[in-house]
Formats: sequence, C-alpha cells, structure tokens
Amino acid sequence: MRAVIAVVGVFIVLAIYPGPSAIYDVLAQPMLASLPTGTRMIATGVITPFMVPIKVTLLASFVVALPVVLYQAWAFIAPGLYRHEQRLALPLIASSTLLFLLGMAFCYFVVFRTVFHFIAGFAPESITPAPDIEAYVSFVMTMFIAFGVTFEVPIAVILLVKSGVVTVQKLRSARGYVIVGAFVIAAVVTPPDVVSQFMLAVPLCLLFELGVLVASALKKREALDDTEKDADDDAEVAARNE
Repeated sequence: MRAVIAVVGVFIVLAIYPGPSAIYDVLAQPMLASLPTGTRMIATGVITPFMVPIKVTLLASFVVALPVVLYQAWAFIAPGLYRHEQRLALPLIASSTLLFLLGMAFCYFVVFRTVFHFIAGFAPESITPAPDIEAYVSFVMTMFIAFGVTFEVPIAVILLVKSGVVTVQKLRSARGYVIVGAFVIAAVVTPPDVVSQFMLAVPLCLLFELGVLVASALKKREALDDTEKDADDDAEVAARNE
C-alpha cells in the first residue's frame, strides 16, 4: 500500500507539473529527431492523445518512486532474513535501482537515437514516416524494460554465487553459452535490425563479466574474513589454555 501511495503521489505531482504532454514530448524526442523536418507523429485512436500521455506519466511516476517501491519490498521480507542477509539486501536494492535507471538512460540517450536514425536511413524517398504514438510508447516501454533488466545481470550473478547455486568457476566456463544466449535474447526482444541487437547483446555480455568479477572479489573477501576469524578463534583458545 505504501508503494502504491508513493507511485500515485508522484503521478499527481507530475500530472500537475510539468504535465503529461510535456513528459510525452521528452519521451518522443529521439523519434522526432530522426523524422524529416516538419513531420510529426500521429494518433489514430479517438482517446489516444489523452491516454498515451497518461500512460507515459504513470511509467515516469513508477521510475521516480522505484526506490520507495523496492524499499517497501525489502521491508516486507526483512523480518524473515538473517542479519547478514539484511546487511546484503540494502546495498542490493540501491544498486538494483541504480542499474535499472542506468539501463533506461542508456536505452534513451544511446540506443533510441542510434536505432531510429539507422531505420530512418532505410526509408524510401517515396515514404514519409509518421509513427503512431500508441505503437511508439509500446515499443519504448518494451525496450526500457529489456535494457533495465539487462543492466540487472551483475546483481543476478552475484546473488547466484552468494546463494551457492553456482560457482565463479562454473560461470566462467559457461561464458560461451552466455554470449550465444545474449544474442538470442537480443534478437527476440529488439527490433529486427542488427544495430539494436548488438547494442543489447554487447552490454549484456559485458555486464555478465562485471558480475563475475564482483562475485569473485566478494568470495575472496569472505574467504579472507573466515581465515581471520579462524585465526582469532585459535588465538583465543591458545590464550585460554595458557
């Protein structure tokens, strides 16, 4: 309920200022920049000019309130976690939020501008592109989710290693399968063009490697802490015997 209230509260604020129309105009900038001069997007539905900006504002509200939503999810499960698991949860929530937002930012500032210009370059001279705003928003939301989830790969890798499901060695040995899987996922999620597929698959592979490196560093640190703890315990036992 608190998460829903946070999203609704942010939605009300954004609806008042800067308003749904202004928020949609910002979202539409990458597409408008690739269209011929003077060309605008179209709305084929009767209520589409009203509903689409509202959907976009709701999406923006969820993104802005995402830290609160994730914190409420953590607060719900925290009583069932051990103390060391609780210490790990908060950094994971913060990093998950940051990585998801970075994925959306990468998609907006890099992928959209590159892909839209690439696609517009293939349009015949006899055609004037005029994308429908509802189809555009559906495409944008799909891409945002795809890149946001992709940027969560390091967190998933760390959790798999920390929970003991896989080891760092197994992940490294499966690197080839991960690369193939990344390109398969990119081919399914992104539009049927090579540019967008590479722009999703390559970060996915790099983020997997980042997750493996961080997980390896954490495991080494745990092993070092365990060694120091065992040494302290041995010293304490020796002191008692003396």
